[in-house]
Amino acid sequence: MRKPFYVRELSVYPVGRRRVWLLSIAVLASLVANFETTLATILPLLMTDLQMSLGTYGLIAAASVLVAGISAGFGGILSDRWGRVTILVPTLTVTAACNFLLALVETTGQLFAVRCLMLFIEGAGITITASLVRDFSPRMGRAQAFGFWTWGPVGAGFLASGIAGLTLPLFDNAWQSQAIIMGILSLVMCAVIIWQIAEPSAALRAQVLTAEAAVSAEEKIDPGKARELLRHPHLWAHVLGNTGWQILYWTFAIFGQTILTTSFGLSPAEANLVVAIGLILNALVVVVVGRVSDRLQLRKPFIAAGTALTIATLAYFISLVGERPGAVLIAFVYALLFVFLGLAYVPWMAGFSEDAEDVDPRLQGAALGMWGMVVRIMVVVLLVSATQVAETSGWATWLFIAMAGQVVFLVSIAAFRGRWRAEAKVPV
Repeated sequence: MRKPFYVRELSVYPVGRRRVWLLSIAVLASLVANFETTLATILPLLMTDLQMSLGTYGLIAAASVLVAGISAGFGGILSDRWGRVTILVPTLTVTAACNFLLALVETTGQLFAVRCLMLFIEGAGITITASLVRDFSPRMGRAQAFGFWTWGPVGAGFLASGIAGLTLPLFDNAWQSQAIIMGILSLVMCAVIIWQIAEPSAALRAQVLTAEAAVSAEEKIDPGKARELLRHPHLWAHVLGNTGWQILYWTFAIFGQTILTTSFGLSPAEANLVVAIGLILNALVVVVVGRVSDRLQLRKPFIAAGTALTIATLAYFISLVGERPGAVLIAFVYALLFVFLGLAYVPWMAGFSEDAEDVDPRLQGAALGMWGMVVRIMVVVLLVSATQVAETSGWATWLFIAMAGQVVFLVSIAAFRGRWRAEAKVPV
């Protein structure tokens, strides 16, 4: 298969500043993939303009996330066969252009069609950025690399919110202005990515690198068969266990401000400040924890400790529901939850990548795509059921369900590969 003009394959593994720069481009791609599909900043204005209820939006969001899950599964497999950049660049660019279609939406039916199109294209892009991070991160630095990768969704949220806060008043609070601005900025960032992005050849991707080293590989190799991943129970433990973990994360990502305002009496401004503090601390923690995990070359102890602390803190958080304990205490507990979620998540991503790599290093895209597909199916269920449970039984009941997902994740760690203790250094 002839490669498109924008694809640059590396036959020698990059080292030093070159590798770090290519990693930063992969992180930028993650930010773009998340930024160009952000809707939270304009959702209230959009719902008012289209006279759309929250329930209707929930169904639209669920359907669009479902098609994103399908895209994630197939996109990961195709990226292993055709290359990361071959699939990634078109997905980022076309999704960015779809923001101009979003600005023309006048009915809920049109919104449904545009969002399904955008999320179908975006679903493949996000999992491919994770595959690129793996390709440019030897095991000695993989957890820290994935820590920076998580800055994509966090940075996208801050960027979208900041732009909306500065520019909405300039355009008389017209939500269409934000869609156009997101489209323009995304296309500009896509141009930078197209100009600078590169990827290891298939032969290089098939190698397992422990530390940074110059490696050459010119030969063509078989891309492998994705169904090989399905034969390994420990990979299913990773995917299904982390999907349970993701229930709490996505609950906060989608309904965090709503929970804080309705269950604790915080004002919208206070709720947004609390969420912002949690995200900032999470962004710092994932890098620090990733560095320590890489230095010790341990994943499971960090995953277990972070999950256990999350469960304990979440139990206390639930006990405060309806008590009106004050913004300071809620902010402290909420921040702790995001710290402990970060403590577990980045070592898990590194561990999952390494366990999939040990099965077949050629199938990293397929493994991450399978995980992305299952997580998005869970988000569909969450979007449909969380509001119903909250309306009938309160948010505390739903948070108990999210806690059960954390428990499932904690139990699944027993099936993961890897050590619990650092290897003792033998004196020479």
